[in-house]
Amino acid sequence: MKAIVYERYGSSDVLELRETEKPVPLDNEVRVKVEAASVNAFDWHMLRGKPFVARLAGGLFKPRHKILGEDIAGRVETVGRNAARFKPGDEVFGDISACGSGGFAEYVCAREDMLAPKPAAMTFAEAAAVPMAAVTALQGLRDKGRIRPGQRVLIHGAAGGVGTFAVQLAKHFRTEVTAVCGAANLEQARALGADFVIDYAKDDFASGGGRYDLILGANGDRTLADYRRALAAGGTYVMTGGSNRQIFQALLLGPWISLGTGKKLGAMTARASREDLLFVRELIEAGKVNAVIDRRYPLAGVADAIRYLEEGHARGKVVITVA
Repeated sequence: MKAIVYERYGSSDVLELRETEKPVPLDNEVRVKVEAASVNAFDWHMLRGKPFVARLAGGLFKPRHKILGEDIAGRVETVGRNAARFKPGDEVFGDISACGSGGFAEYVCAREDMLAPKPAAMTFAEAAAVPMAAVTALQGLRDKGRIRPGQRVLIHGAAGGVGTFAVQLAKHFRTEVTAVCGAANLEQARALGADFVIDYAKDDFASGGGRYDLILGANGDRTLADYRRALAAGGTYVMTGGSNRQIFQALLLGPWISLGTGKKLGAMTARASREDLLFVRELIEAGKVNAVIDRRYPLAGVADAIRYLEEGHARGKVVITVA
C-alpha cells in the first residue's frame, strides 16, 4: 500500500510517499480502507517532536510510529478475531491517535472502540474533518469550561478547525456566542451561528467593554492577563491551541494567575473518545453541526497540507483525499 512515512523528526521535508506492507489487525482491531483523513496541529507536533513532551509519547530520539494521521474516514475491510462492532463494508470514522495514528495511508488498523459509524449525511472527506477538532471543542466547552445555557461565550480563533466546531457547539448549549476571527471569516462565523463577531484586526476583545463567562482559546495567542481581563466574575478561560510557549504558560502559570481572582485560567488536552464522537455524530445527523473544509490535498500532498496548516490561516479543516 502507499503511505506517507517519516523516519526522523523534522520539517515536512522529511515526509516521503512510500510503498509499505498492508497492516494486519490485532484481535480487537479492524482494518480500514482509508477514503479520507484530515490534518491536525497534533501532526506537526509529532512530526517535529516539539514540544519535547511529544517525544515521550512518540519516541525519544526517533518516531516510534512512522505514519502520521489521526482523523480518518473509510470502509472496514477486515476485522480481528475478537472485533464485533463492525463488519466488512461498514463506513466508519474516528480519531485513532490512541492507536498510534497511521491515517495518511491507503489502509490502517485501529481498535474498534476508537471508531464510530460514519454520519450518513456526510461524505468521507467531511467525516474525516470531524473527530479530533470537534471532540476537542466539545471537551473544552463542556468538560473543562463547564458551559451552561445563557452564558456569554467567546471563541478566540473561531475560523480554524476547533473554532468552527466550538461556535456550533456553544450555540447547541444555548449560549450567546461571540466569535473572534479575521475579516475574511466574519460571515462564515455568522453562518455557523455566532451572535456577534469581532475582527481581531480592528477591535480588541480584551480591552473592550465585553465580559465573558467562558472564553475558549482555539488560537490562544494573547497573554493570560488579557484573557483574565476579558472574563466576567467567576469566568473561565480554556486554551485548546496556541504556540508551545503559550500552552506551557497556560498549563503552568494559569492556576497561579487565577489565585484570588475568582476566575479560572488554564489549558486542556483533549482525549480521543468514542462516546464524545457519537455525541457529535448525533448533532451532525440532526443538522446542528457541520464540518467546514478549507482545502483538500491528495495523499502525495500531505507535506504541503501540513505546511499550509502551520501557516495558521486555514478556514476550518484541511483534508487529505486518500482513495
